[in-house]
Amino acid sequence: MTVTGYDAALAASRPFGRGGLTVAPLSFGAAAIGNLFTAVDDAEATAAVRAAADAGIDYFDTAPHYGLGLSESRLGAALRDRTGVVLSTKVGRLLRPASESSAPGDTEGFAVAADVERVWDFSRDGVLRSIESSLERLGRDRVDVVYVHDPDDHFAEAMDGAFPALDELRRQGVITSYGAGMNQSAMLTRFVRETDLDAVLIAGRYTVLDRSAADDLLPACLERDVSVAAGGVFNSGITVSADPRPGATYDYAPATLEVLDRARRLAAVCRAHGTTLPHAAVHFPLRHPAVRTVLLGMRSADEVRADLALLAAPPPDALWPDLEAAL
Repeated sequence: MTVTGYDAALAASRPFGRGGLTVAPLSFGAAAIGNLFTAVDDAEATAAVRAAADAGIDYFDTAPHYGLGLSESRLGAALRDRTGVVLSTKVGRLLRPASESSAPGDTEGFAVAADVERVWDFSRDGVLRSIESSLERLGRDRVDVVYVHDPDDHFAEAMDGAFPALDELRRQGVITSYGAGMNQSAMLTRFVRETDLDAVLIAGRYTVLDRSAADDLLPACLERDVSVAAGGVFNSGITVSADPRPGATYDYAPATLEVLDRARRLAAVCRAHGTTLPHAAVHFPLRHPAVRTVLLGMRSADEVRADLALLAAPPPDALWPDLEAAL
């Protein structure tokens, strides 16, 4: 697949972690192909992954949590014949056969049958078992990056179990890099300062609407040579539209009137500069030197093409100070 305009942008690879990995500025978030919110069939999921890889997207992020393993299985199958891609998955939620009392469907946002269930486990043994199971689903003998996933209520367990285990695996060459993926910057900043991780995935906290990670996480990452992948850049939907309307979601809940007003002010500034709010949302994180790539969820080849079109050319430089003033 060839789309004029984004080839040069994707070719501008950036170092990721300290192990020699490089990634394009736009990456594939695979939660959507795990049936996040709505079901995607196998063919559509495969087409999305292959369209992304064919276009030059070379970093794909998944997790056992996404669709109770469905995302990993689909991603592995779609990339089975591909080389030169960077894969990341996550640890902290082990999957085990569901108990008889489990609900018939998943209760955490994925349109899948709950034939397995998630169990929090940040122990060394849990990390090793999780990675082994992920490799089976991915159909691979190694994964490049492993993140400790959402340890908000498990700080001590992650520090005592997960991070030492991942550090050992990195020293052994089993993985290239490790880090943590969270929706908050405060605990991520602690991990950056108190462990030897070399990559983090921050979701929703460094966006055109929420720049809070710039106060703690991003300076720490620059200081410690830690690479940042920015996810959730649309804050779950409110900035995916050029004209945010009532009913839009912000951080997976209905946006308040105050947040909606801010989003609409930013959208008006974008229009005045001849661009759109989603265009600015994709490019904003990439302006920070700690951020190496933006992860966007993609569930179809059409969504891949739309996201690539947003990457194709940056907004005008004059946009950014005006957006800052409009916050």
